[in-house]
Formats: sequence, C-alpha cells, structure tokens
Amino acid sequence: MIAVLQRVEKAAVYAEGSECGRCGNGLLILLGVTVQDDEEDMRVLCDKIVRLRIFGDEAGKMNLSLADVQGEALVVSNFTLCASYTHGNRPSYLEAARPAQAEPLYLSFAERMRRAGIPTGEGRFGADMRIEMTACGPVTVVMDSERLMGKGKSHDSADRG
Repeated sequence: MIAVLQRVEKAAVYAEGSECGRCGNGLLILLGVTVQDDEEDMRVLCDKIVRLRIFGDEAGKMNLSLADVQGEALVVSNFTLCASYTHGNRPSYLEAARPAQAEPLYLSFAERMRRAGIPTGEGRFGADMRIEMTACGPVTVVMDSERLMGKGKSHDSADRG
C-alpha cells in the first residue's frame, strides 16, 4: 500500500462536479492499493501516518503528529501510485489491486483513521476526481507499507550505514 502525504491547510475533493470530501489543517492522503496488500498493510500504514511527526511545534520544529495537532485528513484513492514505469513510456498498472480488493481496504483505512480520532473525509472510489488544496510547507512524504513491514528493499539512509 502506497500513500503520498501532503501537509495541507485545507483540501477538498470533487466528483461529478460536487464536493464529496474535505479536511482542514492536516493531511491530504493519496492512497494506492497493490495486489499484494491486505489488512495488515492497511493497519501498519494507517497507524504510522497517525503518529508521523511532520507538524511544527511551538519552536517550529517538525515534532508533532496529526493526532497531536488535532488535525484532519482527506483520503483519496489513487491506483496510479502503483504504476510501473521502468519499461517504455506508458505506465503499467498491473500491480494495482482490482476494485474488489482495493475498495474495502481503502474504506477500512479511512475508518481506521476515524477510530484513531482523526476526522477523515474521503474521495469517491473509482471516480474521476478534482482536488483543491492549500499545501503547507510544502511537506510531502511518500510511504509504502512494504518498506514499513520489512518486505521490500529499503532505501532509507539509516539502513545504509
């Protein structure tokens, strides 16, 4: 499961011309579900995002989590995060989970965020959507449950030394 986290002052998502989700100060989360993902991937990624310290404290140091700042989230499904772009110029989406697998994990992710005390809006799964946001920082983090769970090859600097 891949997530792109964008710290925002506010964000809203629209499908078919009408708003379907929004958030205030917090995170816009683009979420891609791969064919290898399951409930454990969803749980690990969601829990890490809730605790990730990327919000400024009183000294301006990124030392506070989404939960600490009583932030909100907007979760938008995005299968294109699962693109393979190594061959040719047209991405392949064979690693993206099919809707029958992806949608329940996407919905569970948003619900787990809410159960963690994070007010969470959602996009409309499978829809062509438009997103408006006011980025903050900008602070953008890409996370992958495979790396968090130690399934894949890590590229973190701490792992190199």
